[in-house]
Amino acid sequence: MQPAAKTAPRHADIREMTFERALKELEHIVGRLERGDVELEESISIYERGEALKDHCDRLLKQAEAKVEKLTLGAGGVPTGTEPFSVE
Repeated sequence: MQPAAKTAPRHADIREMTFERALKELEHIVGRLERGDVELEESISIYERGEALKDHCDRLLKQAEAKVEKLTLGAGGVPTGTEPFSVE
């Protein structure tokens, strides 16, 4: 039987974070790494957490983009409905 720490996913708390909270923590990590005020082992650890935070933020942004709709206008500028938003 494996210890609980090995079976629990790393950085599981990130899944429950809002976009804003995850981004704020990610910015804090980037700042610490840029200043170089952490030991090598801690740098590796917080870098890995930063990667998990970045992935979480990317996922949340993609979910938000999927929900955004663009208003379609007919002749004379009258709204006729919506369609999925496209960045292109």
